[in-house]
Amino acid sequence: MRTYERYLYRPVDPYEVQREFYFTRLAYSGHMYRGFAGSWSIDYPKADRQFMIGLKRLLDQLDAYDYDHALPATHPELFRFPFLYSVEVGYMALSPAEREALRRYLLAGGFWVIDDFWGSWEWANLERELSLLLPEYPIVELPLDHPIFHCFYDVEEILQVPNVGQGRYGGPTWEQDGFTPHVRGIFDEQGRLMVVINWNTDLGDAWEWAEDEWYPVRFSHYAYQMGVNFVVYAMSH
Repeated sequence: MRTYERYLYRPVDPYEVQREFYFTRLAYSGHMYRGFAGSWSIDYPKADRQFMIGLKRLLDQLDAYDYDHALPATHPELFRFPFLYSVEVGYMALSPAEREALRRYLLAGGFWVIDDFWGSWEWANLERELSLLLPEYPIVELPLDHPIFHCFYDVEEILQVPNVGQGRYGGPTWEQDGFTPHVRGIFDEQGRLMVVINWNTDLGDAWEWAEDEWYPVRFSHYAYQMGVNFVVYAMSH
């Protein structure tokens, strides 16, 4: 795995002034992806920074760090940050140390949002990783009446958000055999939602390219609504 430090340029030290919220991306170990072992860094850091711009406008009372913030699961500061985001988990391959740290993080109250992976092969890889990470907790479909869809915006429909190329040129919206979008989750024994899984959709590209006049507004609008809801839910639970 490439060390996460190689990707970072932060004009402001994230720890110089402690903020209420950091959009923290998980820098995980993985299989080779497009010739390099950095699948966790897809769309990074632009998607993260663009999302934070929108988040701070929409939640103007939230004291949030403005820039990207990536950490490996084994980083000693991880437990300070209750929100994690990951992409391309079809290529994720956690080490035993990462798995142990991430399990402790989630069971202690952490919240993990998974996004931008497609089709049956990538789902099988994630399912395997989660069976090793949280073997006693099932993955379930989240119904649209769950509070995460209504804690700030009312989301009444699960849209399939395409990558920027397919979005600009009118589709198709799917990749591989991922024809149907899903939002799934993992709950602990007390019913607390620990993990949200956005499968067959790409919220991150919609954040990253929201300012692109050729990228459809309906997708970026939906992606921001979902992202804001995830943050509000995580910070209030």
